[in-house]
Amino acid sequence: MENNIIKCLIIGAGPAGYTAAIYASRANLQPVLFEGMQPGGQLTTTSEVENFPGYPEGVTGPQLMADLRKQALRFGADIRPGVVTAVDFSKAVKEVTINGKDTYQAYTVIIATGASARYLGLPDEQKYMGLGVSACATCDGFFYRKRVVAVVGGGDTACEEAMYLSNIAKKVYLIVRKPYLRASQVMQDRVLAKENIEVLFNCNTVGLFGEEFVEGAKVVEHKGTEQEREFDIAIDGFFLAIGHNPNTAVFAGQITLDQQGYILLEGKTSETNVKGVFAAGDVADSRYQQAINAAGMGCRAALDAESYLVENDL
Repeated sequence: MENNIIKCLIIGAGPAGYTAAIYASRANLQPVLFEGMQPGGQLTTTSEVENFPGYPEGVTGPQLMADLRKQALRFGADIRPGVVTAVDFSKAVKEVTINGKDTYQAYTVIIATGASARYLGLPDEQKYMGLGVSACATCDGFFYRKRVVAVVGGGDTACEEAMYLSNIAKKVYLIVRKPYLRASQVMQDRVLAKENIEVLFNCNTVGLFGEEFVEGAKVVEHKGTEQEREFDIAIDGFFLAIGHNPNTAVFAGQITLDQQGYILLEGKTSETNVKGVFAAGDVADSRYQQAINAAGMGCRAALDAESYLVENDL
């Protein structure tokens, strides 16, 4: 039975997972990676990526992920389709169940399942995904230089996105469903003082429109009250900034998560509170959530897994 135990099992196929597979393969850990529901992760919904090192002319999100996957395969990673539906981390040898039926044993597990951006739930969001709709201003803001964009949200993240975009775009609408901003006072002051940011309080976005790309948004003010009115705003880009949900539901009760559901790491390592289980990328990063950072974390997780295997003579 011991010969069938996987040295390094990787869950997730974004920048963190693929990078972990590259490093683990080169260390002869013979990693097995399960790609999950969205092979390639969130970048597969991004049209252009211009801030990932090594691509001076930029690269599409799908192509970047295809390149990382190809590199992992080149070094011998065993990449398989499959979604993790259950785990048991209670013993030295970990157990991971795929698609509700096949159970695999592993000495080390690297969790790189990422996080999913929260959306409003409008059909138009999917229709215009990558065609004006984005959940990452840092990733896609550059493409809206001197154009008009809208940001949805009223917290610190939304205000930070609006401020970032205000230095690129001609005008930024900040669409806030409440009559106030939930952001810290310093962020509120910055947003309200910025000349090219217009805050639309008490407003909900109910639709988007455009021939091929986003050309505008339908907004309802004071929804559900006697003061309700609907109006359109002309925009070129629509940015969601209402948070992310870490993809950790299957790990609840097995490892320590923070209040938001992100995996907590031990010190400056990629180690979780369970020996032999490591985490990398957005699933353990509520702050930066950038592809290059996720890739770096994937590298660290593979190196930590290698050290664990050596130290325990596995």
